[in-house]
Amino acid sequence: MSATKQLTRKDFIKYALGTGASLMALPSFAQNNLLQEKGFTTLTILYTNDQHSRIEPFPENDAKYPNEGGFAKRASIIEEVRKQNKNVLLLDAGDIFQGTPYFNYYQGEVEYKLMSMMGYDATTFGNHDFDLGCANVVKQQQHANFDFINCNYNFSATDLNKNKKIKNYKIYKKGNLKIGVLGVGIDLNGLVDKRQTQGLEYLNPIEKANYYANILKNDEKCDYVICLSHLGYTYPDKKVSDCVLAEETENIDLIIGGHTHTFLENLVEKKNKIGKLVQITQMGWAGIWLGKIEITFSSINKKLLQNNSPHKIN
Repeated sequence: MSATKQLTRKDFIKYALGTGASLMALPSFAQNNLLQEKGFTTLTILYTNDQHSRIEPFPENDAKYPNEGGFAKRASIIEEVRKQNKNVLLLDAGDIFQGTPYFNYYQGEVEYKLMSMMGYDATTFGNHDFDLGCANVVKQQQHANFDFINCNYNFSATDLNKNKKIKNYKIYKKGNLKIGVLGVGIDLNGLVDKRQTQGLEYLNPIEKANYYANILKNDEKCDYVICLSHLGYTYPDKKVSDCVLAEETENIDLIIGGHTHTFLENLVEKKNKIGKLVQITQMGWAGIWLGKIEITFSSINKKLLQNNSPHKIN
């Protein structure tokens, strides 16, 4: 079965179900239903990063992104994907706040409310999410019906410790799959006014990611482990980044990144400490793109096939 990793989705479905070309005339949700009947499970991961309060699309006269982005158009795509796929996980890699008058006036309330309406499962923190301080995050969390995940910020001496809403990791059940999600953030020193993050302690993201990924993969027996990272894709001076994180950890399967506003049309692969491949992705900024990865698992929850097909929001 390992050979199916190299097949296209079309070839894989024919191989797995023993059917002819007529199956390919069926819509993807019907194909996924047939695969499920045969013991296969398809997981669909949707994701964003660095939304920066871009509630509305860019204006039509914008020099770079005319009519692109916008929460409403993204919501329509997410709704359509959910109609066609049963096991959908919707994630964000931080910097939800800051960038438009919506944030200046409503301080994040609009962003959290709309993300809740779209059914986001989880986010991690970016540096701009603290621009108005930890107290503002606490204030806006009442509008959020999704999880906040981070394992390398110690919030015990901040306002964020009061409501206990931040998790080191979270396990999501999708069909017969256990999907573990952890989150890490960048060193806020020099990026955020120290008065806004007083009491927040930054911990080594590689050490913490390794620790919790091991729990998820080996103790909790998760089938797939995702790291939501706001470290940045890569840097010339080799400081901690998604690429370094991938190479220095052992049990992470996918890193969904943010901070550097990098658009990776194709997934980047790095070998981790024990020689296994880790995939890295990031979808630019401002909600111009919605990432989409489909992964098909066998009846024993072994990853067989993957399809990467991000959506341009225009």
